[in-house]
Amino acid sequence: MKIIAVTGYKPMELNLFKPDDPRIKYIKAAIKKRLINFIEEGLEWVLISGKMGFEIWTAEVVLELQEMYDIKLGIIPPFENQESRWPDPLKQVYHELITTADFYQSLYKGDYKGAYQFKASNKWLVDKSEACLILMDEEFQGSTRFFYNEAKQTPGYPVYFITPSDLDDVVEEIHMQDPAYWE
Repeated sequence: MKIIAVTGYKPMELNLFKPDDPRIKYIKAAIKKRLINFIEEGLEWVLISGKMGFEIWTAEVVLELQEMYDIKLGIIPPFENQESRWPDPLKQVYHELITTADFYQSLYKGDYKGAYQFKASNKWLVDKSEACLILMDEEFQGSTRFFYNEAKQTPGYPVYFITPSDLDDVVEEIHMQDPAYWE
């Protein structure tokens, strides 16, 4: 697999309302762990639509991984100015990411016109990738259900997950690295 699409929950779906919430570091560690495994198996591109939350954190992880690996980031939002209603600090992060991404282009020109743009974005990402990675609990799918349903409808399209259990494992691994944990 050379190209993977990545999506997951928005911050509010995870009850994360501050950009410096310490739980984000655990989510990023889980993303990094999964992406490194894929990169070592031949992954070359990570595609996201640039939604706030999991996708932005994934972009930040990819840019960090570019210091050690030959991995590229593509940001393809469903329409231009998707960040127009976001908080200012998050807009700034988004603008920095789109200027440093290896590829950036919106699927539709102009601002939001309708829900069809999100549906088309999900289909485009599935069509242009060979698999996907989703942060999702199947019992509480949230906004990720739309992408997940598109992915499930595509025969032979692998869907990989980061689950709440995976996040618990990462938290435990990080805590175990602290020598004080063993005292």
